[in-house]
Amino acid sequence: MFKKIVSASSLFLFFSLSLFSQILPYQNPKLTAEERAKDLLGRLTLREKISQTMNNSPAIERLGIPATDWWNEALHGVARAGKATVFPQTIGLAATFDVDAVFNTYNMISDEARAKHHEFKRNNLFKRYQGLTFWTPNINILRDPRWGRGMETYGEDPFLTASMGVAVVRGLQGDGSQPYDKTHACAKHYAVHSGPEWSRHSFDAKNISQRDLWETYLPAFKALVTQAGVKEVMCAYNRFEGEPCCSSKQLLVDILRNKWGYDDLIVSDCGAIRDFYGKGKHETHSSAEAASADAVLSGTDLACDGSYAYLESAVSQGLISEADIDKSVLRLLRARIQLGMFDDDSLVSWSHIPYSVVESQEHVSQALEMARKSIVLLRNQNNILPLNRNLKKLAVIGPNAMDSVMLWANYNGIPSHSVTILDGIKSKLSPDRIIFEQGCGLVDKTYFVNVINNCQFEGVPGFKASFWNTRDFSGGVVATDQINKPLNYDGGGNTVFAPGVNLTEFSARFETVFTAPQSTEVLLSVSADDGYRIKIDDKEVLASWNVGKQSRKTYKLQTEKGRAYKIMLEYFQSDGNATLNFNIGYNKQIENEAIVEKIKDAEAIVFVGGISSALEGEEMGVDLPGFKKGDRTSIDLPKVQEDLLRLLKATGKPVILVLCNGNTMALPWQSKNLDGIVEAWYPGQQGGRAVADVLFGDYNPGARLPVTFYASVNDLPDFEDYSMTKGRTYRYFNGKPVYPFGYGLSYTTFKYGKAQLSSTALRLGDSLTVDIPVTNMGNRDGDEVVQLYIRNPRDKKGPIKSLRGFKRITVQKGETVQVKLALSPFAFEFFDPQSQTMKIMPGVYELQYGTSSAASDLKTIKVKID
Repeated sequence: MFKKIVSASSLFLFFSLSLFSQILPYQNPKLTAEERAKDLLGRLTLREKISQTMNNSPAIERLGIPATDWWNEALHGVARAGKATVFPQTIGLAATFDVDAVFNTYNMISDEARAKHHEFKRNNLFKRYQGLTFWTPNINILRDPRWGRGMETYGEDPFLTASMGVAVVRGLQGDGSQPYDKTHACAKHYAVHSGPEWSRHSFDAKNISQRDLWETYLPAFKALVTQAGVKEVMCAYNRFEGEPCCSSKQLLVDILRNKWGYDDLIVSDCGAIRDFYGKGKHETHSSAEAASADAVLSGTDLACDGSYAYLESAVSQGLISEADIDKSVLRLLRARIQLGMFDDDSLVSWSHIPYSVVESQEHVSQALEMARKSIVLLRNQNNILPLNRNLKKLAVIGPNAMDSVMLWANYNGIPSHSVTILDGIKSKLSPDRIIFEQGCGLVDKTYFVNVINNCQFEGVPGFKASFWNTRDFSGGVVATDQINKPLNYDGGGNTVFAPGVNLTEFSARFETVFTAPQSTEVLLSVSADDGYRIKIDDKEVLASWNVGKQSRKTYKLQTEKGRAYKIMLEYFQSDGNATLNFNIGYNKQIENEAIVEKIKDAEAIVFVGGISSALEGEEMGVDLPGFKKGDRTSIDLPKVQEDLLRLLKATGKPVILVLCNGNTMALPWQSKNLDGIVEAWYPGQQGGRAVADVLFGDYNPGARLPVTFYASVNDLPDFEDYSMTKGRTYRYFNGKPVYPFGYGLSYTTFKYGKAQLSSTALRLGDSLTVDIPVTNMGNRDGDEVVQLYIRNPRDKKGPIKSLRGFKRITVQKGETVQVKLALSPFAFEFFDPQSQTMKIMPGVYELQYGTSSAASDLKTIKVKID
């Protein structure tokens, strides 16, 4: 039987070769990408050119150009395209302070990306999340811990963010030694962007000082453009000084194109061009034509929405010329040629990466290692940790203890298997020595216990999902999925329910068979935007088949033990933001006395709490106490969890808190009263094993905080105020944090000797080497993160200190390691108030080195620049 092994691009190429009977210049791989793109550009009609300026670029068959969708995600693993290795969320990767390990991780991610792309291509699939252009990393500065997307960033420091971002780009794009780029990365969201989520489509980041712009908000972007050669930059939703970021002449033209010489792609955030003219949004432009023309003229080459379809009308109205559009199309075509998308796979070495690398054992092992490296030990009173393996009974309590989805955070792929924190602990102690009780929900006294584990469809656990790109289930199924978790879909951030599914005008069907484990009342809980209906054994029991937001409703099913119930949920979406939430289970009330009684024999308690990406994230529909649209209005641990922790502490047993979260949490009481605190972030698919390794001493924690842990939201300025000088981050905060930036404990102790400088008197433009002796004074091997800060004491309005160097090292017990930190001349570059530019200015600088940003953890040495 003839097998379909010829790719669509090869078919197109064959067609064009037959048509022209010779290789045309744009088809010739011996020519440069620029030469080929220019030739191809000259063969396109205006309408064809415009079609290529939108993220879902269609095929142009007459020229052998395959379709592509530029929108792909790889925040901490290939995302939204099915099976993939899920590494720790990026805030956790930042906590590793290990640039080489981050590079290796993203090299693995790009291996999976290439393997998945070519597998899609072999099946003639060119849809969203199936291409080679990945919209990561997010290098915005986490200036305020209330921002829901802070977990996607590399923390609050510009230098750490730049260092991590450069490693990510190099891991994704390759080292440039191959004829084709491995993938393309994207620096986002350019440039002054970090919440609030609820107003991002209308918010104007204004009155930004030149100091804050150049010292805080731009350094990471500059590094990725000028050092890493990032191939895409994404402009943000909000305005900057009155102009939408995607048409900002200052950001895009003056700085990015002219000052930094960037000539690769600028892409819009999804829907950002529509915000220019949308009612209730920026409303800076009168029409879609005016908005699209201005965006292209400002340098935004690709629109992630349909607005650029109006460019043809804009040309006819004289708002933009075809020659102006050509500049963007040339860059778009050149990028695809650089990736080998117009050439046969036999010429592209990356195409030979086997699909078996996807979630391979090597990659899963790396996910475990990065989870271990990301865990920060915050408190260890009386050396309660590591836990004694001879414990007769250990109580494990808390809402995140057995939640596998929490481990994945957001912008994630789907792993074949996840190790929950409870699973990890069970691998260390026999089940008869573990007492588990969830205890509470993340924010509620009543929590929902789902029974998804009792659901399967045709022998496969969970729900079978089928999707149509019509509202009425007509036409063919465009995507299927198998989901073994509660349904929690949210189209916020233009997130599709599955690859190939529309954002609007679609329908979905979810089917499963639930086998009742006991005779009891089971609740089917659902909310949606737009309509839904639920059938049990083909009988409709709950329905709201209407356009608009449907409030949560619950159906009570009285079950019989052992009986199987066929359940079908159908849903449709018309327009607007699609959401669907469905769960099956029962409510359980917190019973404090029962919890205390149940754990009476425990010798220690591990409480696994925090929050999850179901509460914090991108423009979500969450409005609960302490949360607003994915942002937080409070940075406290939810009250229900703190109340339970106080109760557990009152038992007199040692209590260890394991935090799972994507951002700062205020822990004033916990930091003084609990026996141990372990910051685990959202640690990825192997997170449970990594946490257990730390708890029981099989791994000595060495991560450090990439953010400041404040005592209260009262320590923070107004969320919408972007000024750094009002006490934001460790660089300007004069208060007393609970835990400072760069902080983290170990199961051993380190001593710093006196640093030696290659010179104490430098000339402008000189580099400097700092040699720091670090001794492991403890009785076990461990990792230390050596940190170097620079302070300009002459600048009274500048930062208190700024990270300029760091290195994670492993030191054997009793040994001393000489740590060399090389500082380029630009390490001494700070904002000059007189010239209003970044400059290296003569004078005496303070070099502060040690184990965190806290003054008490640092030693000081001075250097003079003449």
